[in-house]
Amino acid sequence: MTDPVVISGAMWVILSFFIAHWMLSVLFQSFFQHRYAAHRMFTMGPKTERFFHALTFLIQGSSYLSPRAYAWLHREHHAFSDTERDPHSPHTFKDVFRMMWQTKIRYAGFVNRTLLPEERFQAGYPEWKLIDETLANSKLVTLGFIAAYTAVYAAFATTWWLWLLLPIHFMMGPVHGAIVNWCGHKYGYRNFNTSDKSRNTLPMDVLCMGELFQNNHHTWGMSPNFAARKFEVDPTWQFIKVLSWARVIEIATPQRAVWPAPHLRQSVVDQGTAPAS
Repeated sequence: MTDPVVISGAMWVILSFFIAHWMLSVLFQSFFQHRYAAHRMFTMGPKTERFFHALTFLIQGSSYLSPRAYAWLHREHHAFSDTERDPHSPHTFKDVFRMMWQTKIRYAGFVNRTLLPEERFQAGYPEWKLIDETLANSKLVTLGFIAAYTAVYAAFATTWWLWLLLPIHFMMGPVHGAIVNWCGHKYGYRNFNTSDKSRNTLPMDVLCMGELFQNNHHTWGMSPNFAARKFEVDPTWQFIKVLSWARVIEIATPQRAVWPAPHLRQSVVDQGTAPAS
């Protein structure tokens, strides 16, 4: 018989570090880059914006995403969802790796302004040259983040399999993007009959902090709550509610996702796959 796996205190440090980095990175991607920069679902003062901008950079580290480039990509995604002009649809690429490689190329073009989207997408997002152009594009800064992650593993990783988690820290943002854009338009249930192929992958989306409610989000594009049914839980919305209650931010849109949708004739399409409420 093989001995049972015993998780030591040092192992718990690594696992806690990984989970914290994963959850915080996707939380701030959903909160700041997605719901704020791309959609402007809420407003905040200039100093508060700078605080969250800097905090997003520090948390996401080596895989930080420019809010401007993110907003351009995401607005294109909504405008052309699951068509040939969608920058990251799983229905126009053979596999997730090709989808993300093409997304990377387009994102890099947006960051460097060698590519520009349609003019209608080019306004209303936070920009900070020091972070978005200087620090985020610095190889030295990127290596500094990688060295910091590696130092944690060097100090606490006591078995080889823990080191398999380390590379995920380096590219956390693209990993989140691959999961959301591939799974969110390919696997799960549909609450609403949208013109695209968006789906809700998880009814309680703790993994990606609400981002996997793609069908709900593509139906209610300006709702800061991506959950629409009683059993669905959107953790980022809970975070937004707390900040709104504390008057750190102000929710700017009255729209809220509801099920069934009064503006759609057929609200639930896949009756056989949608969980019962």
